[in-house]
Parts: sequence; C-alpha cells; structure tokens
Amino acid sequence: MTTVLFIDDDAELTGLLGEYLEQEGFKVAIAGDGERALGRIVDARADIVVLDIMMPKVDGLQVLRRIRAESSVPVLMLTARGDEADRIVGLDLGADDYLAKPCSPAELIARIRAILRRTLPVEGQDSESSNVQQEGPLSIDRERRLATWAGKPIALTGVEFNILDVLIAQTGRPVSRADLSQQGLGRPLAAYDRAVDVHVSSIRQKIGNFADGRSPIQSLRGVGYVFVKE
Repeated sequence: MTTVLFIDDDAELTGLLGEYLEQEGFKVAIAGDGERALGRIVDARADIVVLDIMMPKVDGLQVLRRIRAESSVPVLMLTARGDEADRIVGLDLGADDYLAKPCSPAELIARIRAILRRTLPVEGQDSESSNVQQEGPLSIDRERRLATWAGKPIALTGVEFNILDVLIAQTGRPVSRADLSQQGLGRPLAAYDRAVDVHVSSIRQKIGNFADGRSPIQSLRGVGYVFVKE
C-alpha cells in the first residue's frame, strides 16, 4: 500500500484530504509541523510527501532542504501563496511538483499518482540493454532509475530523471516544453508554468558540461530543449 505523508499544520484540511486518500486505497500519515516531519518520513516509510510551505516554527522550504539532504522521496508542495517565487524556490530545492491551495481532492490524487508513476521503479522490468542508454559521458539505467556522468552517480530527483530520460531518448531532436511537462511531470503544461524550466536548469547543474564547455542540454527558443551529442 502506498503511503502518503502530509506535512501541514492545517488539521482540518489534512483530515479531509486524508479520508479521501484512504478511500482511494492510500495509507496516510500526518506530521502537524516541520519539527516532527523528518522523523515521520522514516517512521511512516513514506512513498511520497505532500508538504505545505506556510507552517509555524519551521517552514516548508526549510523542511524540504533537510529532506533533500538525506532522501530522494518524491515531494509535492502545497501552498496557498500566489507568489511564483516560492514555487520556483521549492522546485530549485528539489520538489517534484507543486499544487496551489485550495485544491480539490481529485486533483491532488491525480498529481500524486502522476508523480508516483514516474518516480517509482517498475516491477517486472527485465534488464535488457535497451534499458540502459549511453550518450557521451552520460549514461542512464531506466530499470534502476540511475544516471551517471563519466561514471559518477548523479543525484537526480524522480522528476529530473524523467525529464532527462525523455531528452536523452530523443537525442538530437527537439522536445517541446509541453511534452516534457506531460511525460516528465505527468500533467499538461499550464500558462506561465516554469516548472519544466526550473527542473532542466537543475539537471544542467548536476550533469556538468562537455569538454568544450557546452551543456549537453541546449535551449531552443520558442520550441523547448534538445539533448545534443558531444
């Protein structure tokens, strides 16, 4: 059973959403504030964290920093703020996606399922060579969801791995931001949505450059991105 950990000080909201998730077959755990959140991730063996940004004592961004320092568990941010800067900071810190409050339980579940489909290893996959792709110094193992650059592991989040996988599978061919959003985050690209761009920026920083200084992921203005050969 998939375990969802809510980190949110709004007991009424988490109670409502938790009941809905349990009806859909999820197991729900709740941490009412940031101070207790990290221990609950381990205790609850969470498969995904739903994290509120606005919390007393320790805010959601501080919690997210600490989560990413020691765990790759998928994180969906919940925020009532309309400030795009908060969402971008959260994505920069390693959140997989965000959803603004108030949100419908159905949309929350759809987002959770989309993230899990694209971040959890698929059982029963064989280990044929087609599951491993090498492009210059970059190698990705789709079965184990691992990426390496010049033989060294890259610490990617689940969504970052998905986006890189889409790009490397289409090496030399442009991939639109809309396709990256749909295939990487599991949702359509919304107007003024910068989630894809923030994730790509993070991937670029983590994988490094070719010997000539070029990034293997090139921007195509008005189109999207392309993974280029060395």
